[in-house]
Amino acid sequence: MLGKRFRLVGASRAILPVTLAFALLAAARATAAEGVDVNAASAEELAQALDGVGEVRAESIVANREANGPFTAIDDLRRVDGVGPVTVEDNRERIRLGEAASE
Repeated sequence: MLGKRFRLVGASRAILPVTLAFALLAAARATAAEGVDVNAASAEELAQALDGVGEVRAESIVANREANGPFTAIDDLRRVDGVGPVTVEDNRERIRLGEAASE
């Protein structure tokens, strides 16, 4: 039974990729709706959750946080090279400061 292969036929070939795309879109929207804690998230999590933030910029956010301590205000993200006012405003609803900001 384990060695059997399944073959997609007919409409299944078209439906499976569409279903997968919708599932991925829903997961991305759920992450955006929940937001991301910039004081705890990994670079990969930041890159996934924030618009206009790729892996390199996300790594800069983490490096800045490690070097200078937690972000205490959303606008503190502007101290990171490559993160300007437009990036902050585009993501303001997604950004969370978490527990580290209150320490």
